[in-house]
Amino acid sequence: MDRPVNASPSPPVSAAPAGSGPTPALVAEVRRRVGEVVVGQDVVVERLLIALFTGGHLLLQGMPGLAKTLLVNTVAKAIDLQFSRVQFTIDLLPSDIVGSEILDGRSGEFRIHKGPVFTNLLLADEINRAAPKVQSALLEAMQERRVTIGNQTFTLPAPFLVIATQNPIEQSGTFELPEAQLDRFMLCHRLSYPAAGEEEEVLRRTLKLGLREDGRGAVPRTSFDLLSRGPVASLEDLVRSMGEVQRVHVSEVFIRHAVELVRRTRETREIEVGASPRAGIALVQAARARAYVHGRDYAVPEDLFALAEDVLLHRIRLRYEALAEGLTGASVLGRLVSDVS
Repeated sequence: MDRPVNASPSPPVSAAPAGSGPTPALVAEVRRRVGEVVVGQDVVVERLLIALFTGGHLLLQGMPGLAKTLLVNTVAKAIDLQFSRVQFTIDLLPSDIVGSEILDGRSGEFRIHKGPVFTNLLLADEINRAAPKVQSALLEAMQERRVTIGNQTFTLPAPFLVIATQNPIEQSGTFELPEAQLDRFMLCHRLSYPAAGEEEEVLRRTLKLGLREDGRGAVPRTSFDLLSRGPVASLEDLVRSMGEVQRVHVSEVFIRHAVELVRRTRETREIEVGASPRAGIALVQAARARAYVHGRDYAVPEDLFALAEDVLLHRIRLRYEALAEGLTGASVLGRLVSDVS
């Protein structure tokens, strides 16, 4: 499957289209808190908020050192959510994620030990480093919001979403994500390097961090040391925003365009595997949330264009002949988006 890092099939769009209203308070507060810790990456913050408001799962692809983990940590701490992080490695077991049955030596009975998946926001760091058996352990949790341990089934906390990170260039010791699992990610966002001015600001901030004393010693402070402040929004605030997103209007014309774009991925000769109906659902739900983030109570074509790559590119696979001709998934998808628009 072709998944370039810096693909951009959608046409350029403005940050605030005509008709945008005031930014919702929760969005403004989260962006302000993230801006205190991370420089730039406004689009990534928008995608994180879309995932939070829709309960959709998000895959972040990017080179090492682009603050993927820091971004997720910052957003999780900005909202009063239960947060767990799992560092995926080759020796990770499914029970390390979902939990297991443990024999109680005193009673002689098995008791349930719940794993880190029992949380609101699960950060799956470097998800492609775990074996397929471990990755498949997340399938039930991501789709049905429940897990099975032994012969018992447990419902996960609400809301629940997985935000996974992935290094797209390092192949040693990694495993390709199964197609079924990729399809369960509402969005797959590809991070790019910061602009020169943003990178200079990163260095300036780093020089001002100083030392953190630890007993008789000290260690240089990092951006993670800035995450100790309290949240700026509660779980109730998030639930309220999720309800407001559900009231964002999506027109019949928008729905037809979304369906047409998804169906074109199945009918184009260069594409071997097209997007599933789940992709269309993700497209309209994400468009609702993006409209809300930009202060609108209705979705516009710009939402479709801006989200097409993140929703569809990881769900399609080009034919060998198309790859031999030098085509990429981004270029083919960009043509399809242009045809729909």
